[in-house]
Amino acid sequence: MKKAWIVSVFLLCIILLIGCTANEQTGKGSTSSQGEERVLTLNNENEPTSFDPPIGFNNVSWQGLNNLMEGLTRLNEMHEPSAAMAEKWEISDDGKTYTFHLRDGIKWSNGDPVKASDFEYAWKRLLDPKTGSSAAFLAYMIEGGEAFNSGKGKKEDVKVSAVNDKTLEVILAFPQKSFLNIVSNPAFFPVNEKLVEKDPNWAKNAKTFVGNGPFQLTEWKHDESFTMKKSDTYWDKKAVNLDRVKWLMISDRNTDYQMFQSGDLDTAFVPAELSQDLLKSKNVQIEDQAGLFFYRLNVNMEPFQNKNIRKAFQMAINPKDIVKYVTKNEEKPAQAFVSPGILDEDGEDFRKAGGDLVTNDASEAVKLLEKGLKEESYSKLPPVTLTYSTKPENKKKAEAIQQQLKEALGVDVKLANMEANVFAEDQKALKFQFSQSSFLADHADPINFLESFQTGNAMNRTGWSNGAYDQMIKKASQETDEQKRNSILHEAEALLIEEAPIIPIHFYNQVHLQKEGVKGIVRHPVGYIELKWAQVDRK
Repeated sequence: MKKAWIVSVFLLCIILLIGCTANEQTGKGSTSSQGEERVLTLNNENEPTSFDPPIGFNNVSWQGLNNLMEGLTRLNEMHEPSAAMAEKWEISDDGKTYTFHLRDGIKWSNGDPVKASDFEYAWKRLLDPKTGSSAAFLAYMIEGGEAFNSGKGKKEDVKVSAVNDKTLEVILAFPQKSFLNIVSNPAFFPVNEKLVEKDPNWAKNAKTFVGNGPFQLTEWKHDESFTMKKSDTYWDKKAVNLDRVKWLMISDRNTDYQMFQSGDLDTAFVPAELSQDLLKSKNVQIEDQAGLFFYRLNVNMEPFQNKNIRKAFQMAINPKDIVKYVTKNEEKPAQAFVSPGILDEDGEDFRKAGGDLVTNDASEAVKLLEKGLKEESYSKLPPVTLTYSTKPENKKKAEAIQQQLKEALGVDVKLANMEANVFAEDQKALKFQFSQSSFLADHADPINFLESFQTGNAMNRTGWSNGAYDQMIKKASQETDEQKRNSILHEAEALLIEEAPIIPIHFYNQVHLQKEGVKGIVRHPVGYIELKWAQVDRK
């Protein structure tokens, strides 16, 4: 009897030891064998700017935020808005009034109920000029929204109101066909009013963060990693397959690929140096993304106050060579601003209809530069510095641009780099003369690309202002006839390119290596990842 007891204890110790060993392994790559935790390990590249919805208005924040929180609608696997916090809604006959009905029993991760008043509070906070959100312009279609954000109106006049705990009414200034799509964007996520009012720093750490999405933030090691677990308070938790997701912050894509090879990451980017071989791999996934990489010219700084000098720089740069010899990821060179794949109601592609608007022509660029120098009475071009966000691929592009401008125009451009979050703030404050940039669409509509360059828009970041352009965007935003609207937007885009505060380089795509057994990751064209339906299977 005593011997049997000793054997039983011995076996129990072995079982516990095996269990401990299994638990220690779950942080490395994905493990999903029977009885083990289903873990996905991904690379966010950089530290999120913020997990506060109106502040974290960029890709490195959206990746996590879209999985930690949820709006009235959520983009589904087909990238279309579907019922989320709101289970249904009605739209008035004039297309201006939306009445959303929230689901029963929806909760924040701290157990508080999600109320319609949380949405009202969050959307007015998005528009509040004190918040300083770069995303505020997205809510200008709400009646009273633009006036409040610009300091010309009151918060009480913004037509978003909680009728009761479960009903939210929104009145638009004009019909907006993309409204259900727009409100799926992280900028429109609700926030827990009681929590935000109590703790202004609620979104800065895992211990204080409260969300309402498929996953809950459990750890945030700033500039290193953040981790989320399946939320037990999410209304649709049965649809969530993963137990945990760990996001690393590896800015170097060669390191990212090496970690994928060693099993420390479940997905990876394709380094340009290895693209020729890796793009043939069965593990490569290539998907569309609505956005582009480009450069901004600050029209408030010499020499770029001169249109002809800006045009000279624009025409001297050859995007086709950047794509072919530098990025090497099958991107499409950008010769306009609006991405391919944005379709109208008749299925016509806006980019195809608008055609190429930028011409690469070195000889013409030289003539324009000479003309601009004469106009400004310059004996020689003032010093020019190109500033980029610190990442190896950004450096390679900047060096290629530097070389192209030297060869085409004889211009010596200095290079400077800066950490990502500081770079973003300084660019917004118009501290750069010539700088790298990117745009990812918030929703699939050409106006979303073009409205960024209205006078005073927080996303403009060039200092460029044109009254005719502003009027075109305003007119297009209120035009209900699709053909007339597209015609106005094509005219606006042509004016933007002609004025040249920007230099388009390449449209984005999403090229990833993905381990076998990893399924259901949805990469939305608007720039953020969806893990609600993701699975890992290592059998």
